[in-house]
Amino acid sequence: MALEWVVLGYAAGAEAIMVLLLTLPGVDRLRKGLIAVTRNLLKPFLSVVPFCLFLLMDIYWKYETRPSCESPDSCTPTEHLRHQKSIMKSQRNALLIACALIFYWLLYSVTHLVIRIEQLNQRIERLKNHD
Repeated sequence: MALEWVVLGYAAGAEAIMVLLLTLPGVDRLRKGLIAVTRNLLKPFLSVVPFCLFLLMDIYWKYETRPSCESPDSCTPTEHLRHQKSIMKSQRNALLIACALIFYWLLYSVTHLVIRIEQLNQRIERLKNHD
């Protein structure tokens, strides 16, 4: 299962970098190329959403089927440590899922806003040239 988390981490990282590059001031020359690349990657990155749902179900299943160490007498120190480690991993993975989904939503929103701004700028230029 570690490969799935690595893939999700890389996808979230790529989304974050694209959002950062689209929102940075001063990269106007690169912006048209970035917009084209980002628009083409939005549909493949949409697969992050069902993938995150699958991984969230995996976390839930592991949460429901793991042995509990509620009382100190029921577990050995090693089992208690393993239990705590499992909880920490689940929390970390849930945070990664949330980040991936939020970054996809941000990338989608920012891309459409930047495209709309470009269209409005072109419209303004045409109106200026028309007068």
